[in-house]
Amino acid sequence: MSDFDNEDSARPVRQRTGLDIISAVKMPEGLTAAVDAWAEAQQLSRADAICKLVELGLKIAPAAPTSPHIAVGSDAARIEEVAVHEIEGLLDPALPTDERERRIRRLTEGPPEFSHARIDLPKPQT
Repeated sequence: MSDFDNEDSARPVRQRTGLDIISAVKMPEGLTAAVDAWAEAQQLSRADAICKLVELGLKIAPAAPTSPHIAVGSDAARIEEVAVHEIEGLLDPALPTDERERRIRRLTEGPPEFSHARIDLPKPQT
């Protein structure tokens, strides 16, 4: 029989205080000590301190992209931009502009014979 409703039990009965989901958090000993110190300074329990710290962290964290494709696309664009900048630094400045652009395009897009294997390019409609 459970001691929860047993009034004859020597232990005090703890009443349920809310409908919040209980989450167990595994943290290194040093982090737990830091959370406990912060909780004491704020006069909070450990659970309330962890909740408050997570809320604070989520407020300052960058917003998560709504779609994973957005992050991949922006990362790919940034990577290509850095690659173009590096390639421009390596190319001979005496080359004509159209030849420089052709070489950069060839290096960033890759040879046409491998375009079917590129996962970042749209597939041709058949």
